This record gives sequence, C-alpha cells and structure tokens, in this order.
Amino acid sequence: MNLYHLRYFVTLAHLEHYTKAAEILAITQPSLSHAISSLEKELGVKLFEKDGRNVALTKCGQAFLTDVEQSLEMLDSSVNKLKLTGLGEGRIDIAMLRNLSSTVPKFVKDFLDSNPNKDVHFHFHTSTGLTPDIVKGLKERQYDIAFCSMMDNEPLIEFTPISRQELVLIVPKGHPLEYRDSIDLHETLSYPQVIFSKQSSLRPVIDRLFEMCGGYPQSEYALEEDQAIAGLVSEGFGIAVVPRMPILDYMPVKTIEIAKPGWERIFYMATLKNVYQAPVVQNFKTFVTEHI
Repeated sequence: MNLYHLRYFVTLAHLEHYTKAAEILAITQPSLSHAISSLEKELGVKLFEKDGRNVALTKCGQAFLTDVEQSLEMLDSSVNKLKLTGLGEGRIDIAMLRNLSSTVPKFVKDFLDSNPNKDVHFHFHTSTGLTPDIVKGLKERQYDIAFCSMMDNEPLIEFTPISRQELVLIVPKGHPLEYRDSIDLHETLSYPQVIFSKQSSLRPVIDRLFEMCGGYPQSEYALEEDQAIAGLVSEGFGIAVVPRMPILDYMPVKTIEIAKPGWERIFYMATLKNVYQAPVVQNFKTFVTEHI
C-alpha cells in the first residue's frame, strides 16, 4: 500500500468509472486496476463492485473512503504547512517574563511590519513568572525562543542580552522614607521588607547586595513575583527591592533610586544550541539580534 494507491482509490470512488479515473490520473487503466486489486488483496476485502458499466463502492469501500480522505487531508495540510515554514512562514512559540511584556511585543510588531507578505503567527506564553520554569520549557521544546534572565550551568542554551532593568526600592505612601529620591541600601536594614522567595532568580542577586551592605533586613513575607511584592508594599506590609517596572507608576508606592550598591538586571533572549530551527524562527532570532 502506498500513497499513490490511496489517491487512485479516492479518485475512482468519486468517478465510479475506471476509464475516466485513469484519464484524470494520467495512468493506464490496467495500472489503475492493478493498484485497486493490490489494495483489496492487502486489506482482504472488496472495495468496489460492478454496477453496469460503472463501479460502486462496497460497504467496506465506503467506510474506507471516509478514513482515507480524512488522512490524506491531514497529510496534505501538514505538507503545505511545512512547505510554508521552509519559506520563512509559520508559527513561533515565545515564552517571556512578565517584566518583558512591553519589550518583547515591540520586537514582534517590528518583525511583522518588516515582513508584511509573510504568514507568521506568534504564540505567547506568559503563565510562568520564573526563569527556571521558562528555561525548562525551552529545553523540553515547548518554546522556540524564550526571553528571561540568564541561568548559570546551562551549556545547551545560548543567552543573548537584549535589555537592561535596574533595581529600585519601593515604599508605601506615608512611609518615613517616602520623601527620599535616592538611598543607600544600608539605610533600609532597619525596616521590615517583603523579599523574593528562594525560587526567584532575583533572590541571590538581592541577597548579595545586602551582604555588601553588611546586613540583612527583617522579612516576614517572601513571594515569587515582583508585581505581587509591589502589591504587598502598597498595602503597607513592608518595603522592597524590586525591578523598575511600568506598573509602579500606577500603584500607591514611592519608587526610590538605589544609589549604592549599584546594580542593573540584564534580560536575555534564550535559544537552544545545536538544534534545528525553522527558518521563520531563525529569521526572528536574527531580527532581534540586529535590533537590540
């Protein structure tokens, strides 16, 4: 059994005439008859029966036709999609940290604008807020490209820096530090703080900053996501060191620059090394690299 025989079967099933089907298929009638006989022999059932000068599907043939047409339709659709992918079209699965919810879409829009005649679709994954989860999904091929922080000891992943983000101190309205525009982190040690949980990639970074200050603040609350931390701060549960992010401008908190010790967070585009990437994925990766 091969694809040609299945396509011959479908054509004959619709035309119900060997001569006409052979003409449409551009083969000889004996070749068509041999193909159908081979199918029937392999399946062990009759697919056609004579109906005057024509042929008609048997009950087995009718059932087989439905399945064959569905299978061929799926196969043809998949082949067409792959052909388009080879031409630089198709779908790109992207995972990103919520902090990059404005940066990454800008790359995507600019890429689409520069390729108006290409049928390219992006699927965004933002359900996770942690770099380790994103990197795990990337290695499991759930995503084509990830935008996240860098992780050490990941030799299979290429990290390309794309943007920077500084850390700031946020305090609730009415806090004694609200009047400050900049601060030495050492001055915050006496105030209760909301911190990042140990699962966050920012936790060791902020821990090192406090080590440089010679102490560690009192903390009763530890969360994974920066926006959740900002929410607690806005309700007076403490102060916090968080990345500078647009949402802070719309929350009842005061954002204070950290003058010392200085630090900024770098975000990266992460892709798997030494694996095949569809042309559309490679094109987008190159576009981002060239427009950083």
